[in-house]
Amino acid sequence: MNKKLFIYLIIIGLITIFSGCEKDGEKMIILAFPAVPTIQTLPDLTLQRTHGNDTLVFVGTPVNPGFKASANYFLEACATGNMFNDPILIASGVQDTLLKITVSNLNGLLLKKFPADVASSVDLRIRSIMSVDAGTGAEPKIYTSPTSTVSITIYGLPRLDLLNSGVAQKIESALGNGIYKGYVKLDATKPFKLKNPDTNTEYGVTAGKLATTSSTGLSVGSNGWYLLNANTNVSSLTYSMEPYFIGLIGSATPNGWDSDQKMAYDAVSGAWKITLNLVAGEIKFRLNDGWAWNLGGTPDNLTQGGSNLVVTAGNYTIALTIINGTTGTCKIVKN
Repeated sequence: MNKKLFIYLIIIGLITIFSGCEKDGEKMIILAFPAVPTIQTLPDLTLQRTHGNDTLVFVGTPVNPGFKASANYFLEACATGNMFNDPILIASGVQDTLLKITVSNLNGLLLKKFPADVASSVDLRIRSIMSVDAGTGAEPKIYTSPTSTVSITIYGLPRLDLLNSGVAQKIESALGNGIYKGYVKLDATKPFKLKNPDTNTEYGVTAGKLATTSSTGLSVGSNGWYLLNANTNVSSLTYSMEPYFIGLIGSATPNGWDSDQKMAYDAVSGAWKITLNLVAGEIKFRLNDGWAWNLGGTPDNLTQGGSNLVVTAGNYTIALTIINGTTGTCKIVKN
């Protein structure tokens, strides 16, 4: 072989070896003890109705596994000492540790598990789910921040009770400004009125508007769940009732992908619930028998148009919590 050609081939071989070493050095290696996320800054948590539209910002630090990681972050709360066995999801973010929520929305979430108008001791944490798949099939890694224990005072909400609707239910005003809303179960054969228990005022309907005298009950054309809005301010006196059916659908459900299994709203927990038998297959959640709004993904991170959730056969109780109208979480418990 020509001596020059031989030397040239050796040089190419060495370049290839060194280049391969460089690429090996670029491989992502997770630290044995990654730096977990932390809660760095907390907002003032004495919640006031007059500041209901204000945005609270919880500042955290990201998980650091030794490289720039792709992770989702979840701000969670529970009663002090509960060890997050049944946490309240306050806010979530993708690649974002500035977790935000309005005062009124936070107050509404905490009212599900804490008393109003007194200080409660609450544990907070940030939980991160880091994707390390990269085509390897590896399971996501979960890291949680140290617990921050805080005192939070929440406020009770003004309400309107539904009279003669067939069940005890109410709608509430998150800002105390005379504007109320809530999910209610209505019967087409039971016209109802709204009562403000603080003022003992009853509202019916006259000429399409809320009225306190010479009024008839509010009514709907068909049975089911509705999102009821009412504005009792004298300058408005308006109301609306829009069908709001959350359904479970999929190959695992009794009717497959043909029709939904209707869920019921639990005002205490703020979740939509159903208990039913499922076969092995897939499920999703959708609104009003349509696909314009549907949630899928993973139980702790449901998003619009997310992937189907896979279940095995069995009897299940499923609870869906909707967050900010467009995302959510769910619990899928086999009985």
